Amino acid sequence: MKALRFLLVGIFFGIILVKSEAVSWYRIYEMFRFQSFHMYGIIGTAIITGIVFLQISNKGYIKSITGSKIHVPKKEHGLVRYIVGGIIFGFGWALIGACPGPMYILLGTGVWSMIIVIAAAIVGTFIYGLVKNKLPH
Repeated sequence: MKALRFLLVGIFFGIILVKSEAVSWYRIYEMFRFQSFHMYGIIGTAIITGIVFLQISNKGYIKSITGSKIHVPKKEHGLVRYIVGGIIFGFGWALIGACPGPMYILLGTGVWSMIIVIAAAIVGTFIYGLVKNKLPH
């Protein structure tokens, strides 16, 4: 039953992303060419919403599904790794025309070439799992 709830929320979120054109290759192309504010508005709204809800949960007003307090662990400082990781992520996003989450949504809307992208993402994740202990984290 719990998995069904997550599936329904995912389907609802996918519909919202399709209707708002957040998974549109053309909108992503416009964003990377600085021709439109559309995607920056969506991303900015998500960031502001995340900050607000994180602050509210830190005060204890929002709890997890089990009723426990939500705790976000502190991360190590490391500007270089975030910049390098962000550049690699951005290159992949620009080349594919899709962020990792909407890959599945695009497949669901009939963009069959996303099968190749999803397979490549799975292989990339597997390779990272093999070499992660050798990387400077």
